[in-house]
Amino acid sequence: MQFAACIEWMFTSAGDDLASRIRAAHAAGVPGVEFHLWREKDLDAIEAALDDTGVRLVSFCVEPRRSLVDPGDHDAVLAAVADAIPVAQRFPGAGMVVASGFTRPDVPEQDQFDAAVRVLRRAADMAHAAGTVLWLEPVYMLLNGQRMFVDTVARGLDIVAAVDSPGLRLLADVYHAAQTNEDLAGAIGDRMRYVAHVQVADTPGRHEPGTGTIDWRGVMDVLRAHGYAGAIGLEYFPGVDDAASLALTRRALGLA
Repeated sequence: MQFAACIEWMFTSAGDDLASRIRAAHAAGVPGVEFHLWREKDLDAIEAALDDTGVRLVSFCVEPRRSLVDPGDHDAVLAAVADAIPVAQRFPGAGMVVASGFTRPDVPEQDQFDAAVRVLRRAADMAHAAGTVLWLEPVYMLLNGQRMFVDTVARGLDIVAAVDSPGLRLLADVYHAAQTNEDLAGAIGDRMRYVAHVQVADTPGRHEPGTGTIDWRGVMDVLRAHGYAGAIGLEYFPGVDDAASLALTRRALGLA
């Protein structure tokens, strides 16, 4: 399995510009990179760095972020996806990451689930027609006591399976799954075909695998047993220099 580094948080010693961080990732032997929001990024410089190095952009986030579970936000969701599609086409293979938005406390859970499925069906059709793909990411986050509606791998896969489109897949973030004490093997079951990408970070602290309490050998056993062969996204805050961070991660994941 190959790494894809979040260059928002990694290779920062190379400079503030992401093009320099891409080149630093390449020099460290990392073949893929990811970043978050795209609108204020220098996409020309990023494209040049990717072309120069052969590094691949693995994912970026759809923005502005809007709620999948609130029908009042659906037009904005679809407009944001429409804006992101040309970026994904510019960087072939890059997943467009979306999150669900927060739960709506006075709305039945099934209604929120159905709303997410409805808008994601439309968005997935748009993405697939353009030769691109959306990645739904379960995110554990609290705001005013409300959790994100999709904050577990299990619920994310329920929605992706309900949409049932090649234009939508799941981004499984092991750090977020650990916040809810989710059983990863049970959550995935026989649905690994819907998982496009896996990201890692340890807890507490959101640092390198091996710095916290997650059983990384167990996680990797689950991924292999269920047939995952994609990249491993490094979405953590390094606690040591880049070379040491990568070495620690490889050891923790059993990839050294």
